[in-house]
Amino acid sequence: MSRTAGRTWTDVKPARRSAIPEGLWLRCPGCAQMIYRRQMEANLHVCPECGHHFRIGAEERVRQLADAGSFTAMFTNLRPNDPLEFVDLKTYPDRLKAEQAKSGRTDAVLAGEAFIKGRQAALCCLDLTFMMGSMGSVVGETITRTIEHATDRNLPLIVVSCSGGARMQESGLSLMQMAKTSAALARHDERGGLFISVLTDPTTGGVTASFAMLGDVILAEPEALIGFAGPRVIQQTIRQELPEGFQTSEFLLKAGLVDRVVARDQLRAELARLIDFSGK
Repeated sequence: MSRTAGRTWTDVKPARRSAIPEGLWLRCPGCAQMIYRRQMEANLHVCPECGHHFRIGAEERVRQLADAGSFTAMFTNLRPNDPLEFVDLKTYPDRLKAEQAKSGRTDAVLAGEAFIKGRQAALCCLDLTFMMGSMGSVVGETITRTIEHATDRNLPLIVVSCSGGARMQESGLSLMQMAKTSAALARHDERGGLFISVLTDPTTGGVTASFAMLGDVILAEPEALIGFAGPRVIQQTIRQELPEGFQTSEFLLKAGLVDRVVARDQLRAELARLIDFSGK
């Protein structure tokens, strides 16, 4: 018989093929149980065993919140550019092209008008699938225009945040979006507008330090990571032991920084109730 590295070909057993298609099941990071992917997706991307809320993109968020067929996208012509000619492991334009190809989006935000249980609203959702939902100039400009649109039309404003923070490839230009969005919200508030901020996992950095925490009502999904800096940075800065879970939505609810923790299957109804209570 033919031999390779001291073994005959007959010694090599063919690999066993699983009858289960790849990706059909996944392990929940909350309870470590194997769950059927389609069952999880039908359950609004929430684990049916433990209630762990999986991260979702902007389009899925719109599908879950808006009445079917009611969402009209706005400001889709905005595109990021590279005025700083930033380079890290690759050039910023190359990174943008890769992210756009991967996510199918031009940037990390989706905004428009929608009806939520028959209530008209301006809706803006950040998208983790594009550079971890980081806030660059396009994200800041889109959010600002959405705020101004809600102000001009006297519409309730809903922003769903999920972000790693300011986009480092845009440096100071990204940080300026914090001031721009906050100023637009101040004008919205002066005109008597309603702003409901929804915090999801994760909401961090410059997004937390600006519009995400400026809502008239701040809702959060269960066990969402919410904070500005990481625990190690905070601990080294204040030189104190930090309580366990201090950056979760439940901890922030007890501290009075979040108004309600709302499970995903209740979020649409809660938004509709808040709009009714506000009289908008």
